[in-house]
Amino acid sequence: MIDVRVPDIGSFTDVPVIEVLVKPGDSVRAEDPLITLESDKATMEVPAPSAGRVAEVNIDVGDKVSEGSLILKLEPEGAPARAPSISLPRQAADVAAPVPANLDAQPADAQVGDGHAGPFPAPVDFGGIYASPSVRRLARELDVDATKLKGTGDKGRITKEDVKRALAGTGAEPGIGIPPIPAQDFAKFGPVSVKPLSRLKRLSGPHLHRAWLNIPHVTHTDEADITELEAYRKELDTAAKEKGYRVTLLSFLLMAAVTALKQYPEFNASLSPAGDELILKHYFNIGVAVDTPDGLVVPVIKDVDRKRIIELSQELSSVSQRMREGKIAPADIQGSTFSISSLGGIGGTNFTPIVNAPEVAILGVVRARMTPVWTGEAFAPRLMLPLCLSYDHRVIDGALAARFTRRLAEVLGDVRQLVL
Repeated sequence: MIDVRVPDIGSFTDVPVIEVLVKPGDSVRAEDPLITLESDKATMEVPAPSAGRVAEVNIDVGDKVSEGSLILKLEPEGAPARAPSISLPRQAADVAAPVPANLDAQPADAQVGDGHAGPFPAPVDFGGIYASPSVRRLARELDVDATKLKGTGDKGRITKEDVKRALAGTGAEPGIGIPPIPAQDFAKFGPVSVKPLSRLKRLSGPHLHRAWLNIPHVTHTDEADITELEAYRKELDTAAKEKGYRVTLLSFLLMAAVTALKQYPEFNASLSPAGDELILKHYFNIGVAVDTPDGLVVPVIKDVDRKRIIELSQELSSVSQRMREGKIAPADIQGSTFSISSLGGIGGTNFTPIVNAPEVAILGVVRARMTPVWTGEAFAPRLMLPLCLSYDHRVIDGALAARFTRRLAEVLGDVRQLVL
């Protein structure tokens, strides 16, 4: 008999179980998902360590687990089959499911605002409410405090509609006070179909909404002349292809960003919860938006200031591949101090990236274009890269943003400053 336990999940403890995917008697193969956990950063599945038959399940939806918590007992493949253990249903499990709690074991610095990216709201304590697990889960995903809702269901039960009204500001919970968009029957105008949002988009949506509403965004734009940098990048990329990785412009952007962040530390900071102090961070972990089939994920490249172009390029290739395959570990998306969103491989002329709270700034870049530039004597073709810097105007003013972006452009325009 094998005791299957929760593996290493980073610094998290008391992580809510949102799905139990097997039951006693089920046969599983190695790497089949057993349960789904939901931290404040992402959801993650715990896979079976080997093939076998589930003898008993030791947790339920709503339980809180940490590394080492017992999930189930597994009879190895080939062992004599025996009757599965049957556990009695929990009394009133639909009403008083175990209560998810905030992840109190995060590093102290993360609690004051430098945890990532991330993107997802922390679970709130819904003790004593009359609601089903699915409604509790919806409230967590939408970051709605269900303890303040007045249920309109049978005997005061809180329904999904109650949660949605609260988010729109029309329920018992005032919410953000923004009038909701009226519902329409689109089918009366023509054929329609419904496609559910991916789990990633459902979880990241409320985070982006909250950041956009709470942060006074301003976007400053500039251009960097990367003509010489691009020639150097191509040389490195040609050699890298033979070794199985690529050297992209993003590696240079990471190094240039660190140079500018060191000169202007206000950009490598977070506003305190009270809004009266600036928490300056003396490390440089940069989040990089990666396009995946389910939406954007922002893995964090740690200690960028200690790495060079080749090392950054290899790490970016590895991280991007893991993100696209859905192999996201909690440590991959935590601890960023500044973010970069690059659309250069797709196109565009400029855009306004949303600041990834609790960070105070984010750099967006689009496709570079060859442009005639006046040299003082004649026009010369130069490869110009648009830079789009969104920032929190409570912390950064326009003049500081212009200086930061200009410094960034200067570094990108002189490749010697990156390689020396």
